[in-house]
Amino acid sequence: MSKIIAIANQKGGVGKTTTCVNLAASLAATKRNVLLIDLDPQGNATMGSGVDKNEVELSVYDVLAEDAPIETVVQRSEEGLFDVLPANGDLTAAEVVLLQKGNKEKRLALALAKVADRYDYMLIDCPPSLNMLTVNALSACDGVIIPMQCEYYALEGLSALMGTINSIQSVLNPNLKLEGILRTMYDPRNSLTKDVSAQLKEHFGDAVYRTCIPRNVRLAEAPSYGVPVIAYDKQSKGAISYLALAGEINRREKEHTNTAEVAS
Repeated sequence: MSKIIAIANQKGGVGKTTTCVNLAASLAATKRNVLLIDLDPQGNATMGSGVDKNEVELSVYDVLAEDAPIETVVQRSEEGLFDVLPANGDLTAAEVVLLQKGNKEKRLALALAKVADRYDYMLIDCPPSLNMLTVNALSACDGVIIPMQCEYYALEGLSALMGTINSIQSVLNPNLKLEGILRTMYDPRNSLTKDVSAQLKEHFGDAVYRTCIPRNVRLAEAPSYGVPVIAYDKQSKGAISYLALAGEINRREKEHTNTAEVAS
C-alpha cells in the first residue's frame, strides 16, 4: 500500500511546493515509485515537475469533479522520474463543484485508493489556505509534513494548522497524524532561527526532521527550468538536503513497518 503524505501550511512562501517537487524527485532517486498530486490551482508543482499546465487535456479537477480515472490524467515528470497528477486554473472551480457532490470531503481519497498499489509514496501539494481542496488532502493522507521557516510568525501559523489537523482527525480521518516538521530556508547564523528551532524541538521532539533545507540559489532557480533541483544541479546544497530528507523519511517508514510487524 502507498504512503500518502500531504505537504501543507496555511502560510504561503514557506517552501511547500519546492518541498513537494524536490522530495518527490529525491524519493524517486531512492528507487521508490512516487505520485505527486498538485492540489493548488496555481499549478506551480505541475510546472516545476516539467509538465506544462496549459497543455494538459485533463487535470486533477476532472478527477475530483468529473470522476475521470486517475490513469487517464497522470503525466510523467521525465526529469524527476515520478508521476504527476497535474493542476491548472480549472481547479479554482472545484471548490464550488465539490460542495454539490456527495462525499465531498472524500473525493480525493476515493480516487487515490484505486491506484494505491502502484506507488510507494503519494505526495499532495496543498493550497496555502484551508478550503475544500485542503480538506480533501487531509482526509486522504496518512500524515502531514509541515514546511516552515524558523521565524516568529511561523509559530503562530503552526498552531493554527495543528488545530486544523486535530479537527480533521476527529471528524473525517482518525488515522491522520503529524508526519514531520521541516525547517526550510534555514540559516544557522541567525539567532532567531536558532531560538525558533529550539522551541520546535522542545514542543514536537522527534517530529522535527533532523534535515534542514538551507537557502540555496540553485533551489530557487530550478523551477524556472521546469526541473527538480536534483536534475538541475545535483551537487548543490539544496539537492543534497532533499536527498537527505528522502533518506530520513525512508528510514522512519522502515522503522514504522518493522514496529508494526513486531506488534502483530
